[in-house]
Amino acid sequence: MEKEHLKQILIEQRNDFLKKKNGIEREKLAESEKYLKLPHVYVISGIRRCGKSTLMRQIAAKYYPGNNFFFLNFEDDRLFNFDVSRFNKILELQIELFGNNFTFFIDEIQNVPNFELFLRRLSDRGYKFIISGSNAELMSGELATKITGRHIETVLQPFNFREYLKFNNIEFTMQDLYLTEKRAEISGFFEKYFSEGGMPEYLTFKIGEILARMYEDILIKDIAVRNGITNIVQLRELSRYLISNFGRRFSYNSLQKATGLGSVNTAKSYCSYLEQSYLINNINKFDHSLKKQLMNDKKIYVADHAIIRNVSTQLTKDTGRILENIVACALLSENDLYYYSGKKECDFVTIDKNKNIQLFQVCADLNNENQKIETGGMAECMDYFNLGEGTILTHSQEEEIVDEDKKINIIPVWKWLLTKNQIV
Repeated sequence: MEKEHLKQILIEQRNDFLKKKNGIEREKLAESEKYLKLPHVYVISGIRRCGKSTLMRQIAAKYYPGNNFFFLNFEDDRLFNFDVSRFNKILELQIELFGNNFTFFIDEIQNVPNFELFLRRLSDRGYKFIISGSNAELMSGELATKITGRHIETVLQPFNFREYLKFNNIEFTMQDLYLTEKRAEISGFFEKYFSEGGMPEYLTFKIGEILARMYEDILIKDIAVRNGITNIVQLRELSRYLISNFGRRFSYNSLQKATGLGSVNTAKSYCSYLEQSYLINNINKFDHSLKKQLMNDKKIYVADHAIIRNVSTQLTKDTGRILENIVACALLSENDLYYYSGKKECDFVTIDKNKNIQLFQVCADLNNENQKIETGGMAECMDYFNLGEGTILTHSQEEEIVDEDKKINIIPVWKWLLTKNQIV
């Protein structure tokens, strides 16, 4: 690549980055401050089009107001097949054009084979890297191997409900949730969130093709090309099957039989690739034995519920399962997550870094027909973990059930999403 052409690319990329709108402030921006103070490579990972580039722009605007940084975007087709050996030339030209800065912002760096070698060498020389990528294994697995103990990661998800309200210019305080009119307004926007999901680009333009294109890019660019998969039809069928059956138990054996894949190992590998792309999240049945956790049936949840509507073969509107997916994504952002299954079942068991356990059941409507099943599963799970409290999340109901030494809080999903980890 000629020097002048490369200069043109660097200048255009930097100008585009500086002109990029900051958008609504992501909640992960506050988390980034403590990581920027560390010498570690700071990794921002997550599913395609969830806002990683925008978060990087927000970090640059807030913490580098003098624009004293370098920027590279490897989604640029002009850098296709970029060789890691060219990084030295990039560094020289960046210094020549923009001065001797010591911070790099690099977007979608996983597109460059062996990028870890460059990061390690310059990190050792005092350079700070803020990088983004859409492949979990590449961004954390290979970095962990090549840059042992020298990287730290933020996993960015699509908009949560609080961010969705910000996107729609809806402001609220915790006290507002007790005001009838404000509650009605917020719950009304939850109905829209329930339908639209939280993918920023889709919410901006409301064109379904955006979700379809993103999904195809994940299957083709992030999975098939990267892993040498030639049978795209099988990959697409397995992905659609999983997304259509989110929240339902499966084993790799049952998945292989249902999709007609050649072997159980292929089914297992494809699931791993889908999870590495952040398209799906895999949760295990809780067991004190790690070996049994790995052997037992799994459940998957999808990165954003709008993807389910776009891809799933299911024709019916399943409110309860969509609510369950929304709750799963919220819990996965903060804790280790499992499902419980004994004689009865409980949807979610969360364990935080301090080993605190919380239990959650999700159903659209708690009524005479299902209350015994839902509360029974919760009660058995509470006994198993020796807990006195659990939570059932519903579409709109709110009450408390107290039975002897057990208390079950029944809370609308929209309110729980706004108040969890908050002081009301």
